Amino acid sequence: MWWTLAFLSAALLGGYDSFKKISLKDNPVIPVLFLNTLLSAAIFSPFLFSTGFGSWGIQRYILLKSVLVLSSWIAGYFAMKNLPLTLVGPVNATRPVLVLLGAIFLFGEKLNLLQWAGVMLAMVAYFLMRLSGKKEGFGAGNKWIVCLILAVILGAASGLYDKYLMSPACLGLDRSQVLAWYTLYQAGIMGIVLVLTWRSSRSRPLKWRWSIPLISIFLCGADYVYMQALSQPGALIAVVSMIRRGSVLVSFAIGVLVLKERNIRSKAVDLALLLLSMVLLYLGSK
Repeated sequence: MWWTLAFLSAALLGGYDSFKKISLKDNPVIPVLFLNTLLSAAIFSPFLFSTGFGSWGIQRYILLKSVLVLSSWIAGYFAMKNLPLTLVGPVNATRPVLVLLGAIFLFGEKLNLLQWAGVMLAMVAYFLMRLSGKKEGFGAGNKWIVCLILAVILGAASGLYDKYLMSPACLGLDRSQVLAWYTLYQAGIMGIVLVLTWRSSRSRPLKWRWSIPLISIFLCGADYVYMQALSQPGALIAVVSMIRRGSVLVSFAIGVLVLKERNIRSKAVDLALLLLSMVLLYLGSK
């Protein structure tokens, strides 16, 4: 069922965020992101042969998704490199609030009482987690916080656009076709970005870590399962996107246990509220 796939996608997404943070330590952002997009394109390349090119009328919509996602990634990677993981995760988790508003106004989605309770509790948890982050000295004017907010807004736009691309009531594109082509376009665009920024990237040599390919592996798994969930009958993008933000539980654990980040006690209370909201969403979707 679609809600089960949404929870699996959340777990994989948490691993993706964690490996991203580990890979970016003492590494330049653009080369790491380029390798990420290149490997992702390689993973989904078999779908190119089964889906075909289609028409430019279709490809231009997929190209727009690539631009949206890549713009969000570039901003998000810089934020991830320079901010604590236990701060990035919670702020990133505000994305479903924007998706929820868009889904209601653009697609006319309706939630039941339990789902609304889960959404409202999650919004409270996200707000409290952002307050906890301020204790670490990262105010709204910080340039990395600005990058993070930009990444959240663009990511929410991409989530709504997914529904438009794959919903039978809209374009109804095949999910495998979208995955294969948008990752290929991303690799090409990032190749151009790498060339344009080669001088600055070369000033800080890339340190190879095995966490770098794991970024792509976990991301591709999370994206594939996510799109499978959206294609299921009755799937609600607002709920799927909210559940995916449960990935913050995984990244939070890595931030505490592996990266030894600070101000954990207050954030743990916020995360407990988030977990309860996920339970309510689960019960409301059965």
